[in-house]
Amino acid sequence: MNTVMQSLGSEEGPSAEPSFGDGSEAHGSWRLRRRVLPQHTDHGGVMWHGAYLGWLEEARVEALAAVGMAYSDLASRGLELPVVALAIDYRQGLQHGDLVEVRSALLPRRGVRLPWRSCFLTAGGVLAAEARVDLVVVERLSGQAAPRVVRRLPADLAEALVALAAGPRRPV
Repeated sequence: MNTVMQSLGSEEGPSAEPSFGDGSEAHGSWRLRRRVLPQHTDHGGVMWHGAYLGWLEEARVEALAAVGMAYSDLASRGLELPVVALAIDYRQGLQHGDLVEVRSALLPRRGVRLPWRSCFLTAGGVLAAEARVDLVVVERLSGQAAPRVVRRLPADLAEALVALAAGPRRPV
């Protein structure tokens, strides 16, 4: 499956930055394009609410990879980014066969939380859903029953988060 992560404003789509219900703007947004397939839908051909979660995670993992930080590398070091808060506002049903663009932006860190905002847009640019996801960095040490929250990020992860917040490099 080919994943496409791009900056807003390329020749391939609208140039307007999405804004979110909390008043923030999605500067430096990342794009993930997908088609609604049968496995994403309920018996009526409407995208099932749980399918949105997979695309949100895929968008974050692909954005991390685009800035040189593979999630698998973090996991091999015992670091994880679990979801600690999630809200999705569904505005318009997505149908089997629809092309969808997920635009995601990492917002400024709030304490240990890494807030992401994402918009699900139809091919016509209509906002179908809006999501807010907060992550935290945790470390699982061998022999330790529960992970511990990482308050001081490793330098390479901190640099990757700066790059994520800045957004993808625009083509020259």
